[in-house]
Amino acid sequence: MLPLYDHRTDGGFPFWVIAIIAINVYVFYLELTVPNPDAFITTYSLVPYDINLMHPASLLTFITSQFLHGGFLHIATNMWFLWIFGDNVEGRLGNVFFPILYLASGIIGNLVQYAVAISSTVPTLGASGAIAGILGAYYALFPNNKVKTMVFILFFVAPVDIPASFMLFYWFILQLFNSAAAISPVINNTGGISYFAHIGGFALGWLAGKFFFLRYRTA
Repeated sequence: MLPLYDHRTDGGFPFWVIAIIAINVYVFYLELTVPNPDAFITTYSLVPYDINLMHPASLLTFITSQFLHGGFLHIATNMWFLWIFGDNVEGRLGNVFFPILYLASGIIGNLVQYAVAISSTVPTLGASGAIAGILGAYYALFPNNKVKTMVFILFFVAPVDIPASFMLFYWFILQLFNSAAAISPVINNTGGISYFAHIGGFALGWLAGKFFFLRYRTA
């Protein structure tokens, strides 16, 4: 399923959504143009084996890795999901809490991924954990929204209106199943998609969304 757009906006100009997309695109441009891309990625991505709690500077990669991407499809997919779902969440959370949730979701997602394979030497990079947090918040705040989605079933391809609750729950269940299959590659340092970062980020976003939903409803 590929989301195309949702049928509701929560008002306001999505400043942080646009700013985050711009920052990610700029950093990806740097990845492509720096003299030594491999060194650039290794320096700013999260390498679990290199984390040293006695050296706080090494912990910065829990943040910097969120703005790196492994290719055009990787960044395009992440930014597309942020663009579709981020504006409503920013409108509801506001200009202060939205970037905090975004970064916190990325950090928590990276922590979960780190905890699974502390000794891994494979770089972890991407905004997926942070964006998963935005998806989790959207699931909590706007479960009844309809999302125009391109559905692919064998030879059937058509745009269909799907409830956000169904689409995002389906997405989360996929992450759970895929994380089980990803345990072996992660532990054996063969890389793969950071499904555990998705799960951690989504869970934090859902909890934050529930908090704001209750606060908004009782205000």
